[in-house]
Amino acid sequence: MKRIFSIIAIAVVMSACTNKAKEEAVKQAAVKAVKDSLRVDSFQKAEIVQKQKQAEIARVAEERRVLLLAEQREANAAPATSQSTTTTTTKKKGWSSAAKGTLIGAGAGAVGGALIGKGKGAIIGGVAGAGAGYLIGRGQDKKSGRAQ
Repeated sequence: MKRIFSIIAIAVVMSACTNKAKEEAVKQAAVKAVKDSLRVDSFQKAEIVQKQKQAEIARVAEERRVLLLAEQREANAAPATSQSTTTTTTKKKGWSSAAKGTLIGAGAGAVGGALIGKGKGAIIGGVAGAGAGYLIGRGQDKKSGRAQ
């Protein structure tokens, strides 16, 4: 009976003594591997974004080059055909988003100002609305490429 208890006691002691240092080392290695893979992913993403930017710049440059060549061809071709007169009408671009935003903002601000505060409120609201509308419209113009 003493032998059985001593064997059980030794088994319990052996199973209770785990090597915590090895477990921590394994955990740290796993964490390091994950961090390294994330760094590699972020570098790859940065490279992809950089390549996309370069491709976009190249595309824009090519479009500008094509437009300049087309304009030069038209300019060179126009004097050669002196007998035929061609009239090219340029399409009106209409109002910019900044102008539309200013007008809409001024109107909405004036109405709001008149409802909230009589007289001066309409003027103040109109000016504030025009300013806000202009800023919003200007942002839209920049996105669309109409304004630099």
